[in-house]
This record gives sequence, C-alpha cells and structure tokens, in this order.
Amino acid sequence: WEFNGSFYQPSAFLMMGIPGLEALHPWISIPFCALYLTALLGNCVILFIIRKTQSLHEPMYYFLSMLAVTDLGLALCTLPTTLGLFWFNMRSIGFDACLTQMYFIHILSFIESSVLLAMAFDRFIAISHPLRHPSILTKTTVLKIGLAIVLRGVVSLLPIPFLLKRLTYCGKTELSHSFCFHPDIMNLACADIKVNVFYGMIILLSTVGMDFVFIVLSYILIIRTVVSLTTKEECLKALNTCVSHICAVLVFFIPMIGLSMIHRFGKNVPPLVNTLVAYTYLIIPPALNPVIYSIKSTHIREALLRALRRKR
Repeated sequence: WEFNGSFYQPSAFLMMGIPGLEALHPWISIPFCALYLTALLGNCVILFIIRKTQSLHEPMYYFLSMLAVTDLGLALCTLPTTLGLFWFNMRSIGFDACLTQMYFIHILSFIESSVLLAMAFDRFIAISHPLRHPSILTKTTVLKIGLAIVLRGVVSLLPIPFLLKRLTYCGKTELSHSFCFHPDIMNLACADIKVNVFYGMIILLSTVGMDFVFIVLSYILIIRTVVSLTTKEECLKALNTCVSHICAVLVFFIPMIGLSMIHRFGKNVPPLVNTLVAYTYLIIPPALNPVIYSIKSTHIREALLRALRRKR
C-alpha cells in the first residue's frame, strides 16, 4: 500500500477467475485457448484476404478491416491476464497496469460499437441509394470516419484513469474478473464515487447507447426500402447482405448491455453469472465475427478458397 496522509492506493489488485471452479482452471483454459486462437487467426486471415484481394477494396470491407483490427486488440488486451491466471494462477496485477488495461479495453469496445454503426450506415446507403454509394463513401470519407471513431474513443475515455487514481482504496482489492473493468475497480474504492458513476453513465449512453439507437434506426430505414422493392428475390438479396452485420451487432451489444447492467444494478446476481457474461462480452465477439463473415460473405469465402488453392 502507498500511504500519503489519508490517501490510500493499492500497489496491485487481485484478479478472479471463475468462482467455485478454481481447481478446474487448467481444463477451463482449453476452450479459452481455442477462442483466442480463433480470434487471432480468424481476424488476421480477414485482414490478409481484404488486403490481397483488389475486388474487396470497397467501403464495406474497409469497415470490416477496422472491425477485425479492433477485435484483435480486444483479444490481445485480455489474453495475457486471463491465460496467466488459468495456467499459472498469476492473480496480481499492478495498479497502473490495471488502469492501462482497463483504458484500452474500454477504448476498443467503444471503437467496435462505432465501427458497427459505420457498417450499418454503409448498408443503408448501399441498399437505399446504390447508385450514389461509391460517391458518398469514398476512400477519403471512410478514412475520415475511421479517424473520427478512434479520436472519439480516446478523448471520451481519457478522464477515466485519472478519476480512478484520485480515489482512496481500502479493504478489498479483489476484482471480479481476470481483467480490469471500470465499474469493477470503482466499486473497490471507499471514497465518494458519484463523479465516476455519473461520468461513466454519461459516456456510455452518449457513445455506445447512441450507436445502438442509430443502428436500430438504420435498419428501420433499410426495412422500409426493402419492403418497397418489387420482387421477393430482390428483398431477400438485399437483406442477405445485412445478415452478417446483424449477427455481429447482436453478439456485441447483448453481452455488453448485460454486463453494464449487472455491474450497476445487479448486486444480488451470482458471481458465476457475472463472470460468464463478462467473458462472453470480451472473448466471444472477436472469435465469432471472422467466422460469421467468412461463412456469410461470398466474396471473402471465394477469396479465401483462391488463396488456399494458390498455396497448394
């Protein structure tokens, strides 16, 4: 502990694995390794295919590249502490290291939310205004959108580590997960955390919350456009281009909203449920997104098959 008058700050936090199943951590690590391997390899393959295939140099696949990079970052943020705990029972993480991991986890989560919104906008333009799509979403516009997404996440979350560092911590130093999460750290403080709660809620609602609302609005407009199409085949073809994105949205937002609600209002929720929702939120989307897009996107699947044939 570092002591400075009445100000206390722990030198480290203790991470938690899966409560009640600590003896099985080495076995539990096997599916986690499979998920991490799928996330790393799958997203790297997506990036490689898009980079090497000229026909995929379109706005939809540029945004998919951003999603793949974000998923890689999320997987790499939690992989060292999660597998370190499962394999070697390394529970301790330094205070500053914990704040750094937390900052990047939240930034990447916010970026993923914004990228999913940009992909919804791309689908809306492609379906509602197909002739104007290339002129609206040019390479320069896509680049500007990408920079705006990153700046939005970095700037909006910049005060969070400083708000946590000003708090006094005492008593428990045990986190609820094998990674650092803002509400989890905040609840260990024995000081007034109203500012942290208020700022965290405002940022969450004004970024991820607004992204989700605009994604829903985009799909309402898409459905209105699709319904106006003349033939059933055209309707199905238009909707089929959105299936992968809808799956990615559901896989990301449902666990994220659930975890946020549990940390803020679910005081009586069993620890095991909290842990499972947290892992679903941070590990499942990076692993599933490349699988979803590889299965549903004909262009990516064909480009992948061509690359495998050339290698053989």
